Amino acid sequence: MEVVNALGRRKAAIARVFVSEGKGQITINKRDLAVYFPSPILQYVVKQPLNKIGVVEKYDIKVNLDGGGYKGQAEALRLAIARALVKINPESKPALKSEGFMTRDPREVERKKPGRPKARKRFQFSKR
Repeated sequence: MEVVNALGRRKAAIARVFVSEGKGQITINKRDLAVYFPSPILQYVVKQPLNKIGVVEKYDIKVNLDGGGYKGQAEALRLAIARALVKINPESKPALKSEGFMTRDPREVERKKPGRPKARKRFQFSKR
């Protein structure tokens, strides 16, 4: 099997994954998954698509992660892994789609408007 690549985004985070056959090693920016995401919850989020179709020990995954915070990065990585798994085996798509792993979360930060302190917040109004 050749290397399959995919892209995942969430908020400001971008994850580029390269999936090849292996022993289940996940390397993020040349660091191990447990080192990059010390939180077990975020490790679980990253591995969700692999657990769903039962291929945790089958593929080695190399990741380039950029931008955003750790939660956005973890969810971007989850989307990228799910997309790569569908490229490898299209029959796994319904299972991943039913769990919501194939959906790109479109929510982004709203821009700050001029004359306001934040996007929607207004300065205190004074009648007199």
